[in-house]
Amino acid sequence: MPAHFNPPIIQDNPTGWGPCSIPEQFKDMPYQPFSKNDRLGKVADWTGTIYQDRRFANKYASQFGSGNQYAYFHEEDENTFQLVDTAKVYKPLHQRGRFRINQQRNLRNRERQKQAQLQQQQLQVLSKAAKGRERDRLQQQRKIQKQMKQKYDHKGQITVKNRDASVIVRPDWQVIEEMDFPRLGKLSLPSIGEGKDVYTCGAVEFYVKTNDRITCRSEKRLQRINRIFHKVTTTDDPIIRQLTKTEGNVFATDAIIATLMCATRSVYSWDIVVQRVGNKLFFDKRDDSEFDLLTVNETAAEPPHEEGTNINSPRSLALEATFINHNFSQQVLRMNEEKRAFDNQNPFVQGDEEADVASVAYRYRKWDLGDNIELVVRCEHDAVMIGPNGEEQFINIKALNEWDPRFSGGIDWRQKLDTQRGAVLANELKNNSCKLAKWTVQALLAGSDNIKFGYVSRIHVRDSSKHAILGTQQFKPKEFADQINLNMDNAWGILRCIIDNCMKLKEGKYLIMKDPNKPVIRLYDIPDNTFETEEEEEDDDDEEDDDEDEREEENDEVQG
Repeated sequence: MPAHFNPPIIQDNPTGWGPCSIPEQFKDMPYQPFSKNDRLGKVADWTGTIYQDRRFANKYASQFGSGNQYAYFHEEDENTFQLVDTAKVYKPLHQRGRFRINQQRNLRNRERQKQAQLQQQQLQVLSKAAKGRERDRLQQQRKIQKQMKQKYDHKGQITVKNRDASVIVRPDWQVIEEMDFPRLGKLSLPSIGEGKDVYTCGAVEFYVKTNDRITCRSEKRLQRINRIFHKVTTTDDPIIRQLTKTEGNVFATDAIIATLMCATRSVYSWDIVVQRVGNKLFFDKRDDSEFDLLTVNETAAEPPHEEGTNINSPRSLALEATFINHNFSQQVLRMNEEKRAFDNQNPFVQGDEEADVASVAYRYRKWDLGDNIELVVRCEHDAVMIGPNGEEQFINIKALNEWDPRFSGGIDWRQKLDTQRGAVLANELKNNSCKLAKWTVQALLAGSDNIKFGYVSRIHVRDSSKHAILGTQQFKPKEFADQINLNMDNAWGILRCIIDNCMKLKEGKYLIMKDPNKPVIRLYDIPDNTFETEEEEEDDDDEEDDDEDEREEENDEVQG
């Protein structure tokens, strides 16, 4: 008898994967999703106290969540229903919160008593001088512990301290625009090429290459060099005043442009004055502002929080970092020797100041941002060096400073810098992301060939007046920008967005300010006489009086 083969019915699904319909034997049957990894537990739990440890409360729960296919619901309210066993369930002592807290407190007290006895025994063995040092160390340790207690509240959460704004917002100032960082971070303006030089001036000194061989073992003392650094704002620059007649319609300095481009990385508050004159925009800093001070550990997880005149307060650290940068950038040069001079002299040098002015060269550069927006920026070079092929390379020189390794990431430069320089730099990138990004933007805008970083540390942790150079490091600005994840297309996009918002405004004075506690930039409409000093107002009054006198003289001449 020949064999018979009955082929099974195969469901074909031409539009997808899987069966087209539910098999007959499973039709209208409830289904609870489950996993093969799910554990099987008790059928019924009447007391609810089986799993006293919270970690095992969901021991037998399904990975797909609690399904409600088999849940029982009753429409009537059964108030008369009671369990047979109504006895109160008591927790054991070790699970009661009050006993546990007391136990932990007693344990901490015993530990403190042991430490105090141990410290007393150590002090008895030490000499008189060593006892003094040990007492100072213990006092500093207790101070740090007290600061940490003040920093954290009783729940272990960091207490949020509101920062002060860079300028007090007056009631009559009107908010025109708010730009939040998430939106600014998505902007992009590609295809902005190199800037075109429209004016060059100043003179720079040559970098001494022996500074590249400084190490932690052969550290070099940082010297105090009294030189003048001109930080002239945009509208006070005589060259920019000349260029307004022929070049561009938006004017600023490289420090101001870098601050705007790197706004999304900033944490502390800052402000920039915007003046709309005709169809031209001028970005300025306030005369009495701290705009040129360098921040320290601004983007760290725990930024400096000391108050008052403490050497580790944010303002004291900013003054220290600026002092270090000024001195380091001049100490590594061949001072009072041959200079690389540009076509024109430094416009900010007075007659007898020339010998005391810091090494600096200015490039006034222009960029076309499209839509008839031409940006003119005053950029700076700090020095010049001879390249490997004998060519001249313009460089920017900056200093990274270590103030206290216990509060700045726990990396001691004197131990790690020579062997693990990458770890030190990575820690600086984390703690000073905004400052490093601004330095890189300034080097890119100026067209510098290299950017030099010096590693400068305090000789003693508690003395902010004496420092030592522990090493140097050199990068090409474009490569360093990629390393720190600095996207120049986004930076140009942020700047263009701010310029577009300002171009829509009427003639007058405005203020851009970073909110001290939120990732937001606000554009304020402020009165025209805001931030003007009494001297400026008196000068304006004198000019008006002179104009009136001249008009009266002209009238007398005409009448005569």
